[in-house]
Formats: sequence, C-alpha cells, structure tokens
Amino acid sequence: MRQRSLDGGGTTVSRLCLGAMPFGTTVDEKTSLAILDRFVEAGGTTIDTANCYSFWVPGGSGGESETVLGRWLQDRGGRDRLTIASKVGSGPGPDGQAEGLAPAVIREQLEGTLRRLGTDHVDIYYAHREDRTTPDEDTLAAFHRAVTDGKARSLGASNHAAWRLAETRSLAERHGWTPYTVVQQRYSYLQPRPKTTLPEGGHVHASDELLDYVRGHGLTMFAYTTLLFGAYGRPERPLPEHYLHPGTERRLQALAKVADELGVTPIQVVLAWLTGGEPAVVPIIGVSSVAQLDECLAAADLELPGELRQVLDEAA
Repeated sequence: MRQRSLDGGGTTVSRLCLGAMPFGTTVDEKTSLAILDRFVEAGGTTIDTANCYSFWVPGGSGGESETVLGRWLQDRGGRDRLTIASKVGSGPGPDGQAEGLAPAVIREQLEGTLRRLGTDHVDIYYAHREDRTTPDEDTLAAFHRAVTDGKARSLGASNHAAWRLAETRSLAERHGWTPYTVVQQRYSYLQPRPKTTLPEGGHVHASDELLDYVRGHGLTMFAYTTLLFGAYGRPERPLPEHYLHPGTERRLQALAKVADELGVTPIQVVLAWLTGGEPAVVPIIGVSSVAQLDECLAAADLELPGELRQVLDEAA
C-alpha cells in the first residue's frame, strides 16, 4: 500500500487508515486481531484509536480499543513500522460532560493511552474536539510539552471549525509551539443536508472552508465515517435521515454509474474518490470483519480516470 509523508517529517501514513474504534467492544478481540493482521499484511501502517473508545457501548468504559491494540502490538511486534494515532478530549469527565483539554487532562490521559498501548509514544495525538472553556494557550502548551517530551510526534485537531483550526495554529506559531498539522473530520462522498445537526454527538462535518484551509496550508486530512455505517454497500443499512435530500439521489446514481463502468463496488469508488481528491484525504475505514476490510483494501490502488471523477464531482 502506498505511503505519504506526514507534515514533511519522517513519519509516513498509509493511503488507508484502519479505524480501531469498535475493537474490544462491538468487535470481539479475536476478530479485531485478525483485522489488524490482515491490514498490516496488505501494507497498511496507520491505525486510529482514542482514549474514549468505546465508553458509550453497553459494558464499555473507554480504553478498550487501545487495550486490544496494545495486546496486538505486544504479541506481533513491529511498532516502529506503524503510525499510531490516538486522541484526548471526548472521554467522560467527572461532571458528566466531555473531559476537555485542560493540561492536567492531557497529561493524565496521554499516560493512560501509552500504558494501554504499551508504547512510549504515539505518532499523532489529536485534540478530539474543541474545548472553549480552557484557554487555548494552556491546551497548546500541554500538547507542545507532549511533543518535546517525546510522547507524541505530530499533533492533530479533530472536530474543529476551520476558523478555530486557523486561530490555534497561529497562536502556536507565535509562541514557537508545535502546531496542529493533521486534521480529522467527518467526510464522505454523500453530503448531509446543509445546516443539519449530525445526531452523533461531537461529530463535525468537513466544510468547504476547512477543505480549502487544509489544501492551502499543506496539512494532512483524515476522514472518519467515510462509509456511512455501511449504507453504501449493505441494503439492510439505510442512509441516515439527514442524508435524504435530492442531491443524494443524483450522487448515488453517479456512484452506481462509475462503479459499474470500472467493475468495482460503490465503497471502492468512494474510497478512491477520497484518496485521489484535492486535497487528498486519508480515509479511516471502520470494519467489523476481514471480509469487509478486504473490500476496502481493493481500493487502495484504485485510481479514478479524470472523466469519471468529473461525473462524481458534478453530481449535486
């Protein structure tokens, strides 16, 4: 699987990123390990998790994903060949709200993440969501300390408005701190209705403004919920209600046409559309079986001809 440089440094990321959110909760450990093995066997190097995955699942408390991933790393080895990303800020806090991005939270949660993963650093460490109750200077200084201490290699912002991303990056530059150079936002080929509020708490969809900022500043963008919970390829998974609008039908028709012409599945077209776009996006693929993963992996080297990309882009 092809690799690309992350923020101009020595770290690389694979064209597809494996999302480990369900591991240890809705996906059992045996299946999780098989998915991880297959992903790496296919040349995948980049795995995404978070300290909070998945506290909302019945019986979950957070940390299950990192724990399973850590056991796999200990058993299989090869940590130096992998790019591991984790996040802080969305776990449950003592007041029932999100834990936030106060320095003490960042320090404590990073130590827990490293302990569960069984590693001395993460390659990408994200602010999982905005925290407008903590001064940005405090948050950014704590993240910068994680980098200077060698516990994080690169920093990212997830679920941030474009203006907040720009503001925090400028603030970090003024202080000589490590800026956010990686962005993670919800994004797929189908778009929700304008002005809609996504029902999944904390999800923020990538705006045109954010995509333009990423493109103009050479940042690396990861996208989550790229496959819309399986709705592209599983008839038993209908599209979420907030995607039901006239533009969706036109896009689905274009997607079916391109998939048929190339002899591939709609899921593979969606992934190729993301990876070959401008800016090029690293899709985070969430799967619950090796068979689902294999369908996604078949898109790793798929390139859309210009005229077919135009068909997809012009359907709106």
